[in-house]
Amino acid sequence: MHWASDYIGLPWSATGEGPDAFNCWALVRHVQQSQFGLDLPAIPNPEDLLSIARHFRDHPERRRWDLVNVPEEGDCVLMRQARYPVHVGVWLGVDGGRVLHVVRDKGVVAQSRGSLAAHGWRIEGFYRFIGDRS
Repeated sequence: MHWASDYIGLPWSATGEGPDAFNCWALVRHVQQSQFGLDLPAIPNPEDLLSIARHFRDHPERRRWDLVNVPEEGDCVLMRQARYPVHVGVWLGVDGGRVLHVVRDKGVVAQSRGSLAAHGWRIEGFYRFIGDRS
């Protein structure tokens, strides 16, 4: 059984406290810490979608991640439904590839690219941790 199955069905939470309920960034932080040993910073989850987009775009943490064309297990997946990327998940290298993420009305799910597209999500990019850059 894949480690991600332990997360499937856990509820969404606006506060994203975890480990029993998450917002999208809190889920990514928890998975990166527990499965890959990476400590990611907390990012505020403001209610304004444009503010969320700016946090994803401008946060210094982005310097420690490279955009890659072919995702591998554990890579972060940046997604959008409209003009700006406002959602993030974790790439799973199972069943041809899936994205583990949390949806407000469904909780934590693992969706294929086709399922993401059917629900209005577009993958903006795959990001791999590369460590500190001076």
